[in-house]
Amino acid sequence: MAERLPLVVANWKLNGDKVLLAEMIDALQAFESNEVETVVCPPFVYLNENTNGVKKGAQNIAEVESGAFTGEVSGRMLRDVGCQFVIIGHSERRAMYGETDAVVAKKVLATLHAGLVPIICVGESEQQREDEETIAVISKQIRAVLDDLPSYSDSLVFAYEPIWAIGTGKTATTEQAEEVHAEIRKVLASYNQELAQETRILYGGSVKPDNSKELFSSDNIDGGLIGGASLDVESFTTICKNAVA
Repeated sequence: MAERLPLVVANWKLNGDKVLLAEMIDALQAFESNEVETVVCPPFVYLNENTNGVKKGAQNIAEVESGAFTGEVSGRMLRDVGCQFVIIGHSERRAMYGETDAVVAKKVLATLHAGLVPIICVGESEQQREDEETIAVISKQIRAVLDDLPSYSDSLVFAYEPIWAIGTGKTATTEQAEEVHAEIRKVLASYNQELAQETRILYGGSVKPDNSKELFSSDNIDGGLIGGASLDVESFTTICKNAVA
């Protein structure tokens, strides 16, 4: 089995500008390592900027390829501007824009159809964790996607983002995060063993320079989906360095 290459993704959300993007690209080019894959996901309007080989991804995708859908952006359009990845089902999209498991599954299919790599977000609320429903909730979210796939692909990425740790400063302990990541891999294995071995699973709950190295040292944590810390060039590049084994 080939070793899973660590992946670190910057999710800028509704933040950033051309200046920050240029600074980030310069820093990632200077860092350049074959031991970690890095991706920057700025807002849509900056996706057409030249990133000089640094990989970029979108924060969302339309379920359809074209039509009367004002404000939507299709996978074909994302591919045309050089995108390679798409974040799908982030907790903010689920909570604020009503994206259901069924919608997430359709967006995953649209992403794969466009030849892009979906980064599929799953996670539980604080109440669900307190009610010991974490594994059941996450399993349901994963199965909603895999049950709709015509075949299993090694170009899937999953990101575990406990909702209670998004933008709150709270972080799951390394042990808590690793436990959930291991369970995610078990769910993948119930579909296909090769899928489970090859799929990268990222952690996305308030990852910072000072906790990333320990998180990334876990067997089933293959990198991070970084929010707030990705808006600081030094912090993000430090996290990328910490992902190198």
